[in-house]
Amino acid sequence: MSLLPRFSNAARTGCIMIATAIALIGSGIGLAPASAMQIQRVVSPGGIEAWLVEEHAIPLVTLNFAFPGGSAQDPAGKEGLANLMTTLFDEGADDLASAAFQEKLEDNAVRMSFSDSRDVITGQLSTLGETRDIAFDLLRKALTRPRFDAEAVERMRRQAVAALRRSARDPEEIAADTFARISFPGHPYGRLTGGTEATLTAITPADLKAQHQRMFVRDGLKISVVGAIDAKTLATELDRIFGALPAKGRLEPVADTVPRTGLREAVTLPIPQTIIRFGLPGIKREDPDFIAAFVMNHILGGGSFSSWLYEEVREKRGLSYSVYSALGPLDHAGMFIGGAATRADRAKESLDLIRAQIRRMAEVGPSADELAKAKAFITGSYALRFDTSDKIAGQLLAIQMDDLGIDYIERRNGLVDKVGLEDIRRVAKRLLTGEPTVVTVGPASGG
Repeated sequence: MSLLPRFSNAARTGCIMIATAIALIGSGIGLAPASAMQIQRVVSPGGIEAWLVEEHAIPLVTLNFAFPGGSAQDPAGKEGLANLMTTLFDEGADDLASAAFQEKLEDNAVRMSFSDSRDVITGQLSTLGETRDIAFDLLRKALTRPRFDAEAVERMRRQAVAALRRSARDPEEIAADTFARISFPGHPYGRLTGGTEATLTAITPADLKAQHQRMFVRDGLKISVVGAIDAKTLATELDRIFGALPAKGRLEPVADTVPRTGLREAVTLPIPQTIIRFGLPGIKREDPDFIAAFVMNHILGGGSFSSWLYEEVREKRGLSYSVYSALGPLDHAGMFIGGAATRADRAKESLDLIRAQIRRMAEVGPSADELAKAKAFITGSYALRFDTSDKIAGQLLAIQMDDLGIDYIERRNGLVDKVGLEDIRRVAKRLLTGEPTVVTVGPASGG
């Protein structure tokens, strides 16, 4: 039996073409290096702005977009609303019920996806040039006239509940949820982004429609486009896709906050390993110290095989397969976070080593050679963020959301090169001198 029973021959050809196009782009064929990319600021007649990298070597168009809000806008008692909403935009819109909408996506080899985070709802559309008009029309319908039919809502709700039940047995998910809850008590960042079975059950189609009307507006909308479309055509299409959205929304204010420190919570779970999560207050993306903090963290725990944490915890002692730290800049809080998975009987040893390396960075800092190697790697690997159309569109969208400027790609490596040892030591003392909050999940409490 055919694996694609609903596809016409044209649809199968379209799927093969889009897969081939993606494969070619993934190999770098037809893409200019990041330093040579021309980013155009396109403004539609209706005032909608997008950043465009025009590339006709491969007949594919990728469009990314972001709406402010995210799960932090979920009303109390309706947690999981934003997450559930993102699963429903391709489950029927305007004159197309769920099955018809899905069939039209498949028959025209259109990829459409949506996701939510704490501060934003994002989406992506990828289409071949020859089916661009159909794809853009489907996106217009999904964004401006989602149906939220009762049958589709119930079906996606069941899937969300099933995902929650799986997460309730996943030690990584348990650690992340527990860490957020104790770090941000009473704040939207401390709530479960996927909700609970009780809150998901409480969500109605009317709730979804109201939330959509509040959040899906032109104010704050960011758009990036990469591929076979010119600026004049895109300007017209922006109004066609997004122009019917309301100009302004009604987002609830979210207070700035600082994650709590020095807390400890152990969750007992009968698994072979202990999962460790730790964190301290960090900095937001707009902070002048962010680049220095990024370089500092690369040396400490963000540099994969070259980091202090990797060297001390895994390489020298074999305590953990992976160990890491990272900056977690949110709209209303900055975080320095990290984690590891280790044998339960050696969890305390692992955690003590992690704490020791954090103290070492705060009190001593790296050598000049370590800083030079870190900067060389960070600047040299930057081009890898732009070797596919999906990555380019994602980077352009992130730069817009962080308000870094359309010339940021040209300036970024220069900002890294300017970081000196004193910058590293200053930001390390600023961020790493407190006692971290620690969560462990496993058969023993660890640390």
